[in-house]
Amino acid sequence: MIVSMTGFAAVAAELPGVALAIELRSVNHRYLDVQIRLPDELRQLESALRERLLAELKRGKVECRVSLNRPPAGAAGLAVDASRVRELAAAAAALREVVPGAAPLSVGEILRWPGVLVEPAIAPDELAARVGQLVGQALSELQASRLREGAKLASMLDERCAAIITQLARVTPRIPLIHAAFVEKLGARLREAGLDADEDRLKQELALFATKVDVAEEISRLGTHIAEVRRVLSAGGSAGKRLDFLMQELHREANTLGSKSVDAELSQASLEMKVLIEQMREQVQNVE
Repeated sequence: MIVSMTGFAAVAAELPGVALAIELRSVNHRYLDVQIRLPDELRQLESALRERLLAELKRGKVECRVSLNRPPAGAAGLAVDASRVRELAAAAAALREVVPGAAPLSVGEILRWPGVLVEPAIAPDELAARVGQLVGQALSELQASRLREGAKLASMLDERCAAIITQLARVTPRIPLIHAAFVEKLGARLREAGLDADEDRLKQELALFATKVDVAEEISRLGTHIAEVRRVLSAGGSAGKRLDFLMQELHREANTLGSKSVDAELSQASLEMKVLIEQMREQVQNVE
């Protein structure tokens, strides 16, 4: 299946003391262009993230945005530092040994002691690991999005291929008739001008001129190129550049067909095919 360069993915996670969000956006581009936007706390991860995106993606302009949102002071809730409380209890026990009549600490006094109540936080190493995990999840969602878009593109391109084949089937049987009619028309004009169309030199010139307007080769090449487009679509993978080249070849053959045409129906078919090829060319720009 072919892959579109257009896609979007967004993932988020609530971590102790921070909300982490990652967005991946990709659009069509001639090559692979990766842009990463990170908060200052995660700037050291840029190189690793870039290498990962370059390894996973082949083509497109990709923007990776990582954001950290910390709640206002006190809004995230408080936690008791158990080790700090144990240190305080040990200090109080040691004091009572020296001053046996000392009153024990109340809960309120313990909670007011500096360092006992702390806001939740995540360790830097754990935060970096979670960023890597979420980027992997976002990449999977982005690839799924690009595959869905690729399936739509493949369907549209195949429909246009079918329409071009219909046009070719419509005009191919007429090629010998068009050729014969053109030769007859030229011969009639020569006779009207008082020339002998059966004279050997004129017969050679007629045959040569008729060859110049023979479009059988262009018709054949159009059919060959359409078959190759369908083969590439079926094979899938990174097919954008190959398809772009085929669109150029199709457009050139359709143009030549129109310029050599001496038949109204053939000219109309050439115009229809050029419209279809242009529609395909626009969509192929989005294929990876």
